[in-house]
Amino acid sequence: MKKKRKPDFSKPKPVKAETVSEIVSEPEEKKETAADVESKRKQNVQKFYPDKVYFNLPLIVIAGRPNVGKSTLFNALTHTKRAITDPTPGVTRDPVEGTCFIAGKPVHLMDTGGYKLTRDVTSRESEMDDLVVEKTVQMLAKADRILLLLDATEITAEDEELILRLRPYWGKLIAAVNKTEGGKNTNLAYNYARFGFKDLIFISARHGDNLPELEEHMVSGLDFSAVTEGSEEEKPIRIAILGKPNTGKSTLSNALTHTEASIVSDYAGTTRDVVEGNFRYNGRDIQILDTAGIRRKAKVKENVEYYSVNRAIKTLDECDIAFIMIDAQLGLAEQDKKITSLAFEKGRGVIFVLNKWDLMEDQSNKAVRATQDWIQTMFGQMNWAPIIPLSAKNKDGIKNLMNTVLTLYEQLTRKVDTAALNMALQDWLFKYPPPATKAIHFKIRYMTQTSINPVNFLIFATRPDNVPQSYVTYLKNRIREDLGFDQIPVQIEMKASRQKWQDRENNNN
Repeated sequence: MKKKRKPDFSKPKPVKAETVSEIVSEPEEKKETAADVESKRKQNVQKFYPDKVYFNLPLIVIAGRPNVGKSTLFNALTHTKRAITDPTPGVTRDPVEGTCFIAGKPVHLMDTGGYKLTRDVTSRESEMDDLVVEKTVQMLAKADRILLLLDATEITAEDEELILRLRPYWGKLIAAVNKTEGGKNTNLAYNYARFGFKDLIFISARHGDNLPELEEHMVSGLDFSAVTEGSEEEKPIRIAILGKPNTGKSTLSNALTHTEASIVSDYAGTTRDVVEGNFRYNGRDIQILDTAGIRRKAKVKENVEYYSVNRAIKTLDECDIAFIMIDAQLGLAEQDKKITSLAFEKGRGVIFVLNKWDLMEDQSNKAVRATQDWIQTMFGQMNWAPIIPLSAKNKDGIKNLMNTVLTLYEQLTRKVDTAALNMALQDWLFKYPPPATKAIHFKIRYMTQTSINPVNFLIFATRPDNVPQSYVTYLKNRIREDLGFDQIPVQIEMKASRQKWQDRENNNN
């Protein structure tokens, strides 16, 4: 009797002939290369990618009365915490904007201040409310799409007034009723249907209910044909304007952008959110971040101001250059020193902007030099930072300021070749040899630039802990003066190595 053969599972299972032919006829799946991806991008012009920079984007404006959740929705759609959210009505004053992807499309999204009717006409706050409403109405005219955000409560007079003002823009309007998570308050939400909205979506900005549906409606029908794709090199130079309240930060922002994007008032603490503005100067795209005035912690008593100050300080993580705004008449404050210290630690370019120079009795060059000397004395470790007197209100000194910005940005993004760097290092060591005693003995081996913007260098030495701070300062000064980093902060890190640079190069080769 013939023994039954055991199945061999190491071999593929036999298939029918027709199945084989079907498999053979299909192309073999292969992993996409970078060239394949780029080819697909060129074929499909309407598809956008988050790793790219885009220009000429459609503008979507979020409008509504105070406390309906506009800032919460803005943060949810942009996946940030850029807009301040607080139960206090009327927290948002200036328009807060940012680029984000909605339903796979890049758009410019803007959160506006609440449309507020009820107010105490005798208070300064009512003056601010008028300015906020005026600013919101200006943005509605510019928008490609308006998202009217409503609250799932009883309809108010402010809702009706705003809806009436939106009638001329009905063709670009969609409406969403917020705070309907899990079907809550839908009976009240349906009351808005009587206004005849083409689109009325029930959402929850906080919990995310129906946000995908809302996003589809937000971008549906928008024209993306004018959108152009930029490169990494085309990213704008980002400038944060920082300083005490009432130093003219918003006035300078508006002067630079040739707009009235930031609300300007002598009411201290006008700006709360970070207000973005964009413009071009000498062929470069510039982005301005107008921040809230920063006061001493002891004077900050409201939650809203606390968040405003925190947002302002966090712009140092996002910017390339910081303008430290100083009132030329009042001079420096303790807060100016703290802000500048933070900017220095993060390696940002710093420009001291002496605003309101037009109000000074003595505006001579001698007075300018005396003021610059005084500031450099106050900031002994930052005598490299430029000091520019100007009048933001009269737009005097703007050209000098922006030329200085371009100089600083060129230095922040400069990369020195390692070979050239070490040739310079050998020259510095020859001119001023390291101190050598029994207690202090070390050898500097070689040096490399580890990053740009911020500019950092790494120096290898035999005993890095023995290198005196005075010698590190000497090397830092030589880098600034000899390699063209004379107006920006430069950081040096020491690391242990017994290998010479030439030997390291030979080993690598």
